[in-house]
Amino acid sequence: MTTREEKDRLALLQGTLDLLILRTLVFGPQHGQGIALAIQQTSGDELLVEHGALYPALQRLEAQQWISAAWGTSTNNRKARFYTLTKAGRKQLVRETTRWRRLAAAIGRIIGPEGSEG
Repeated sequence: MTTREEKDRLALLQGTLDLLILRTLVFGPQHGQGIALAIQQTSGDELLVEHGALYPALQRLEAQQWISAAWGTSTNNRKARFYTLTKAGRKQLVRETTRWRRLAAAIGRIIGPEGSEG
């Protein structure tokens, strides 16, 4: 069951999740649940990463060799895969961040400044 608060969260645009994962891993290795929680907290609880989207994204990033994974133990003493940003992943993060900022700036020019909706 989803709460009203969950329905009000922003949906992630296709491709955005990869960028957010790469950015989160800049701060060090993290397991999947930790990545999802970091994205949620950093976004001020605006973004909720569904596990059905997170794990395929992690597999995709690992296949691209932008992240690597190794088994470890989480803080609650459970076995978990920890993901680490690779050198290639850092380069991809720079490319994707630049692309995202260009896209956001272009959209910003189209919709105009806040308060000019009417």
